[in-house]
Amino acid sequence: MRAIRFSRFGGPEVLEIVELPDPHPGPGRVRITVRAAGVNPSDWKKRAGLMDQQLPQAMGYEAAGVVDEVGEGVTGVSVGDRVFGFADEEGTQAELAVLSHYAPIPSSLDFAGAAALPAAIETATRALDQLGVTDGVTLLVNGASGSVGSAAVQLALARGARVIGTAGLANQEYVRSLGAEPVTYGEGLLDRVRALAPGGVDLALDVAGSGVLPELIEIAGGAAHVVTIADFAGAQEHGVRFSRGDSGRALHVIGQIGDLIDSGRFVLPVARTFPLTEIAEAHRLGEQGVVRGKLVLLVG
Repeated sequence: MRAIRFSRFGGPEVLEIVELPDPHPGPGRVRITVRAAGVNPSDWKKRAGLMDQQLPQAMGYEAAGVVDEVGEGVTGVSVGDRVFGFADEEGTQAELAVLSHYAPIPSSLDFAGAAALPAAIETATRALDQLGVTDGVTLLVNGASGSVGSAAVQLALARGARVIGTAGLANQEYVRSLGAEPVTYGEGLLDRVRALAPGGVDLALDVAGSGVLPELIEIAGGAAHVVTIADFAGAQEHGVRFSRGDSGRALHVIGQIGDLIDSGRFVLPVARTFPLTEIAEAHRLGEQGVVRGKLVLLVG
């Protein structure tokens, strides 16, 4: 099968399409013919050598497609079913992928829309769980217009929270359309938030990693009320929890998101799609940090 891989660290030019052996599912797993695979910020961090150090590395851990082989003990899923989900190991940016956690694709979504979901909704749900977001709390989301930020806004609203979301000027109406109360980034942020929530907020989630953890700590009443998914150094400096997947993933959301999508309470736009052969261009665009929505590879 064809798959995306890199054998040295560097820029997008190190990405290559290679032939790899076809994978086969173990117990409880399914193999899919991949139709679409998500592209994430962790992809270019890995490619640049900022995360895992082993070489070579295959790319991608979320995908959507059609089941073509099932492992021992799999029930409720048959060959020919449309599913989306996660792989245990990298390698979903390929013609075939083995998924360890999966669910039926909601009927209203195409393959690209389904492939955009797993990483964004898992990351957002994990952070909301760690913060303890429940009905009646006021949550500030720093970076509410990206894929994880917009997922966090909608999932928090579904829990009954009030959400204030930071975004650039061009994305204020988009954040409002999600159901959040938008405020702009930059100097004076706390004053703008206090104009909406005079007593401060209960909790804050940093998705943007824009160096505002001290302000979030102040407005939320302490570091214990703040979680970041994007500022590891700042989290260490200020005593804020840094949320990462190896501390327990919120995989339960894969099987739950369909109800929210079908009821019209959750949308995650696909910003742009690319064929497998244009993976380098997808990385270049993603690294610019200006995309609203998700980048997705189309396979087959």
